[in-house]
Amino acid sequence: MTDAVATLAAERPAARRTATPGLTLLALGAAGLVVSLQQTLVLPLLPRLQQTFDTSVTAVSWVFTATLLAGAVATPLLSRFGDMYGKKRMITVTMGLLVAGSVVCALSDSLGVLIAGRALQGAAAAVIPLAIGIIRDTFPRERVMSAIGIVSATMGVGGSAGMLVTGVIADRTTSHHPVFWISAGMAGLAMLLVVRFTVEAGERRGGRPDVAGALLLAGWLVGLLLGISQGNSWGWTDDRTLGLFAAAVVLCAAWVLVERRVREPLVHLRLLTGPKSLSANLASVLLGFAMFAAFTLVSNLIQTPSDVAGYGLSGSVLDVGLYMLPSTVTMLVFSVLAGRFEARLGPAFTLAVGATFAALSYVWLAVNHDTPLDVMIFSGIQGIGFGIAYAALGTLAVEHVPMHQSGIASGINSLVRTAGGSVASAATAAILTGSLIAGTSIPKVDGYVVSFVIASIAAALTATIATVHGVRHRRPAPAPLPR
Repeated sequence: MTDAVATLAAERPAARRTATPGLTLLALGAAGLVVSLQQTLVLPLLPRLQQTFDTSVTAVSWVFTATLLAGAVATPLLSRFGDMYGKKRMITVTMGLLVAGSVVCALSDSLGVLIAGRALQGAAAAVIPLAIGIIRDTFPRERVMSAIGIVSATMGVGGSAGMLVTGVIADRTTSHHPVFWISAGMAGLAMLLVVRFTVEAGERRGGRPDVAGALLLAGWLVGLLLGISQGNSWGWTDDRTLGLFAAAVVLCAAWVLVERRVREPLVHLRLLTGPKSLSANLASVLLGFAMFAAFTLVSNLIQTPSDVAGYGLSGSVLDVGLYMLPSTVTMLVFSVLAGRFEARLGPAFTLAVGATFAALSYVWLAVNHDTPLDVMIFSGIQGIGFGIAYAALGTLAVEHVPMHQSGIASGINSLVRTAGGSVASAATAAILTGSLIAGTSIPKVDGYVVSFVIASIAAALTATIATVHGVRHRRPAPAPLPR
């Protein structure tokens, strides 16, 4: 760990360091927290939105999926813009998009407009990799890894906190509009903190944005996710479903060819599939799948009426946030402690520990989901797991790349994580809608159990990949300091 930090610092001119790292970290952490918070802000509202717009589970799930999909496409593109035009400038732009998207959602009276606003909000997912780039450019070497861990962990902390914020607001109103006005205000405040307390640093690199790569990436992701989400209603062998999957394969192949040939690709495939990058990115997509699957599933499970379904907690939107409060607390605590674990174990083995806790939490919930205490125990264990895992994952994604590629490396890692979350949203919606209680739109409990088991397997695979990475790329012990 010491060698890695020293290497990062050696590549950076000392004159570019921020004079106020504490305030800079506060600003970047606040921006990351607001971005991750808005991703899950709507989850407790999905059952209510389904009734408001008189639509299906599959259709309303796109209120969440659209945000992740937009983030998956925008993150590598905006990370590239950060390298070209400055990371601070691009964080300010993306926070502005978050404000604009929140206002669109706050004014929306139809599902289509709400989804469009959510997609605009999703572009702000690029804030995390851009923030990591600023940290590597400007922080003192002894604080780089711990600061990256804290900012990375805001993805999980904000996700849990988002459901609590929504619960408090929704408990006092029947409309979804106030939630998004609050989101707009928080995003505006975070943007002001970034403008005030961060500095523009790092080498500016020229070139052109890879627009063709971005369009092809969006095309094959939309085809894949739309095929998964519509498979149950259309039929998995229906020509429309098979056509979407075939289009996704063709567009993905075209995307790979473009990325291999263009001078400045949207996604450097070497950073996606290189020896050290591949394991970090596989871990990220699996961990993203596990976390976002849980957010979607637990919110619906808590609000399921037990007198109709024979299971569920008949909870309110506020109950969702309260039951997930232990996750917010433990995630916050252990994300701060993760830096100490990384110093002792390295980021790979630290990630394996966190992912193991996450897997155990899903096993618990698959077996025990009948009482509020069951959900709160799950919530606390899950928070430990993701607090540790996401802090370590942020370090693992960038520790092996040169300084000038830190933004795009982190962006690629965020891309695959949000892609994993997008697949989780579509896949769990397909599983739940494929096992409905007769005469209702309520899923059978078996659908939840299967989904929790799948999430547990994804987290366990993350732990396995991280462990193998740690063994294969074990660092030599740092040399003793001279006396």
